[in-house]
Amino acid sequence: MQAGLKELEIDLERTDIFLTHLHADHTGLVSRLATKNSLVYFNEPDLSDSKSGWDKMLAFAVANGFPQDQLEAALKNHPGYKYSPEKMPDYTILKDGDKLNIGTYHFTCIQTPGHTRGHMCLYDADKRLLISGDHILNDITPNIACFSEQGNPLQDYLNSLNRIERLAIDIVLPGHRSIMNNPMARIEELKNHHSQRALEILKILKSGPQSAFQVASKMTWDINYKSWDMFPVSQKWFATGEAIAHLRFLENNGEIKKELDGQVFLFGINS
Repeated sequence: MQAGLKELEIDLERTDIFLTHLHADHTGLVSRLATKNSLVYFNEPDLSDSKSGWDKMLAFAVANGFPQDQLEAALKNHPGYKYSPEKMPDYTILKDGDKLNIGTYHFTCIQTPGHTRGHMCLYDADKRLLISGDHILNDITPNIACFSEQGNPLQDYLNSLNRIERLAIDIVLPGHRSIMNNPMARIEELKNHHSQRALEILKILKSGPQSAFQVASKMTWDINYKSWDMFPVSQKWFATGEAIAHLRFLENNGEIKKELDGQVFLFGINS
């Protein structure tokens, strides 16, 4: 990071920082990069979530079938736990619709919840440019996970895709991998991906009520392991969170129902 900034001749003493969302791969170095002169821009929902701690999330995972004996390993291997900022800087909060003018760039802040509750993109209408963070990625699918009783992250994400789809955009600068020149086609691919995911889960549930962890173990994952048992515990965690998000979406649409069986929630087809 330091070498890249030096090559670009960026003076951190004259640099402000914009965080698209709370995940550690986007925030972990902020306390090292921000100087006493820096404004660090962030959004209120993600700032609130960053203070909520891990206990409720772990308890929620257990209630959705995640094995108790794997919790400690899941936490210790979670990048958000390992690589979160060493200290919290003083944030300047931005809201949906706020403006940021930097040189010849005139950005509008666009809240795009889904990947996180407060995920925020920057859009320059004149340059038809979108800084998309993890909202739209070109050759991988943003993880849409749920580890709370509140909210409907997948519905939020689909709504956010619809919002971005209405903008005039020629180029997308994402938080990972390659730049995009045809974002509308990619948006349709992402919508279709989640539609197919939901259908896959409905098919899995035809064999009877199951926990989110059980559903995740039977879903199709693009990962180089022969069986679910071989998955690293961190991947099981992310997969379970994504399964819960899709189950919540289907439940809110009335297609499945959730019932408490002992201390674990089971999901079944709503006949």
